[in-house]
Amino acid sequence: MIERVSGPDFEELTFPHCYGQSSAKLRSLIDFVTWEMSLLLKSESVQFREVWNYNLEDEFDLIREVVDEFPYVAMDTEFPGIVLRLVGGNFKNSNEYHYQALKDNVDLLKLIQLGLTFTDEEGNLPKCGTDKFCVWQFNFREFNVNEDVFAYDSIELLKQSGIDFKKNNEMGIDSQRFGELLMSSGVVLNDSVYWVTFHSGYDFGYLLKLLTCQDLPDTQARFFDLIKMYFPTLYDIKHLMKFCNGLHGGLNKLAELLGVERVGVSHQAGSDSLLTACNFRKLKENFFSGSLEKYVGVLYGLGVEN
Repeated sequence: MIERVSGPDFEELTFPHCYGQSSAKLRSLIDFVTWEMSLLLKSESVQFREVWNYNLEDEFDLIREVVDEFPYVAMDTEFPGIVLRLVGGNFKNSNEYHYQALKDNVDLLKLIQLGLTFTDEEGNLPKCGTDKFCVWQFNFREFNVNEDVFAYDSIELLKQSGIDFKKNNEMGIDSQRFGELLMSSGVVLNDSVYWVTFHSGYDFGYLLKLLTCQDLPDTQARFFDLIKMYFPTLYDIKHLMKFCNGLHGGLNKLAELLGVERVGVSHQAGSDSLLTACNFRKLKENFFSGSLEKYVGVLYGLGVEN
């Protein structure tokens, strides 16, 4: 069971003033939603469904069953870090520079782990016929720590977080088969599915590489054409944070500011995807009272941000 630890003292925290709501009102809203969410996780356990090569097709059968009722898909990936840095080059702006760096690294490196959390509009998770809330964690076989290039700090962090690279090599998912099953799952190529991510240019880069079985496009424009085709409705929380004064930092810092408690191990993709889903719900309910349509399709640090 997931036991609730004591939450923050909301009276002592300073919350941002967004969209004309008073700080006192925001404290009240955040306090209520934190209580509601923690009660959800306290009353039931969360199962991180570890997906390997042997159970890949069975788990996709479950995903096909839940995606219509739980169409919000929070996603996170773990990969071998960033190993290539661009020096020089003629770029029109920083976004073009960042895309070229993303492409060079994603083309070279291999995905290690992918986490998916499915929720409905109210933030409820599927139970898949069990008494536990289900979060999926896919483990891939291709990355070999003894043969492939990687960023040392990134791999050490993943080792400390419990990722077993030897087990991944022996039991992990074939990425090409994963791409085939994802294509037929109803999760991609579907504008009724809402992808929820945090600073996710690299995450989507690796997913596109799996789906297309090709290197990323040479141009950022073509990259976004593919994004719009495969993931027509997506939200990047890091982009949304720009419209709430006072919200800053990474995924864990945002959770701290919003009073969201992590379930599971940090820097494992399943837990990170669940934290992403919870952060999105809190952000949406407390800071965005209207439609989020105008924020669709923007990836933080890439493209043209208005």
